[in-house]
Amino acid sequence: MSTYQVIPMIYHSKEQIDAIISLEQQCKQLDSVHLKADLDHISKKDGDHALLCYRDSELVGLLSWYASDAETGSINAIVHPQHRRQGVFRSLLKQAILDMTPQGIHQLSYRIPQGLSPGIHTAESLGAVYDRAEYVMQLVSEISPMDELPEVTLRVAEAQDWDFMITCSSQAFGDSESWTREYFMQTNEPSRVTYIACQDEQPVGLVRVNSINATTAFIHNFCILPAYQGRKLGRAVLTILSDLLKKQEYTDIRLSVVTENERALNLYRSVGFEVNTEYHYYRGSLL
Repeated sequence: MSTYQVIPMIYHSKEQIDAIISLEQQCKQLDSVHLKADLDHISKKDGDHALLCYRDSELVGLLSWYASDAETGSINAIVHPQHRRQGVFRSLLKQAILDMTPQGIHQLSYRIPQGLSPGIHTAESLGAVYDRAEYVMQLVSEISPMDELPEVTLRVAEAQDWDFMITCSSQAFGDSESWTREYFMQTNEPSRVTYIACQDEQPVGLVRVNSINATTAFIHNFCILPAYQGRKLGRAVLTILSDLLKKQEYTDIRLSVVTENERALNLYRSVGFEVNTEYHYYRGSLL
């Protein structure tokens, strides 16, 4: 009788990477929803944690996770359609929880593509509740501003900008300074670059870029101090940053936004971003 075996992924294993690509392709052929393993995030050193589930010699499931803050593990998973409802995901999740627990993680966030009802049913069966929906947007065109934008400069953040980063982010997003400080510490990785937006040499905002690979960059933590919002600084910063990333030879530039944030959606569309994918997030606790 065949049994499932869960093993950790070796990020540089060509054999495992090829198996993941094959699993993605099989899911795409058999599903109406395109499931993604986020291979770019798990196939690099210091990337997301990943677990693989095999039946005999066939890869039938994958679960990846990362600590989005000091207490939450963000989970993405794909299971071969012919092996669903057979304990594959629960086997992967059980091992992931064993790995997360020593790190103090006690909450889970499940990312589920829009329209994937089996994923929603699984999350709800584990006691998770709907949290939010987000669009992933991609830069697809270059739009010349209809009006004059304010003068803004971007510079790479330095050690002395740490306090400003915490203050700006916590004020803009409404998080506590202690949570924000911990978040920045958790995500202080070589692949991420933080830029400080300045007007007249005064810091007014920040934006971070996660280099997924040589051609893909993900913009996140973009914020302007509340006192400076409404002055078109956001459009100016995004326009400058998009030009900078293209000069750095990034051809795939993305960001995410909560679907209900019309103001941000309009801003991103105004500089050439369009919706690519929609994900729903469910929040639960460790089992």
